Amino acid sequence: MILTGPEITAAACDGRLRIDPFDPEQVNPNSYNVRLGRHLTTYTTAVIDAHRPNPTTTLTIGDDGYVLQPGELYLGHTFEQVGSDLFVPLLFGRSSVGRLGLFVEITAPIGDIGFHGQWTLMLTPVQPLRVYPGMEIGQIMFFVATGPVDLYAGKYQGARGPQPSRAWQDLIPAQAAAS
Repeated sequence: MILTGPEITAAACDGRLRIDPFDPEQVNPNSYNVRLGRHLTTYTTAVIDAHRPNPTTTLTIGDDGYVLQPGELYLGHTFEQVGSDLFVPLLFGRSSVGRLGLFVEITAPIGDIGFHGQWTLMLTPVQPLRVYPGMEIGQIMFFVATGPVDLYAGKYQGARGPQPSRAWQDLIPAQAAAS
């Protein structure tokens, strides 16, 4: 089951889910619009290595916006901190943003029960596109979970700002020694 807009509002008010800051104007019939935070991170090497930490650079989006370039992966973040110990969150790009040619969160829309923090957004434009801090960039939906729950306690817990991949931390010691 998916939470309706009124139930998202009720759950945000009574603490069953956290959206901080919460704005009732961002509630939709069955989702909540999240806004783009001020920071973007990009990788600075020509080849990204899944078995190692990769160097990045982070920039601040000014009030006049920032032009995203095609062929570049940008890691943005939600302005809001979002999470729940009861509901499964899913985040997708808004259709209005998709119609501008921006792919948002295509490969990793599912959040874990128990994650609380700002969501890192994978942003890929098909043509140059100016984005602004605070623009409504995605929508998050909440689903009811059934069965026992193991709360998320992973490497991105409490994230603030865009988080580069930490896939290299998933290597078992034998794999790490071989690489």
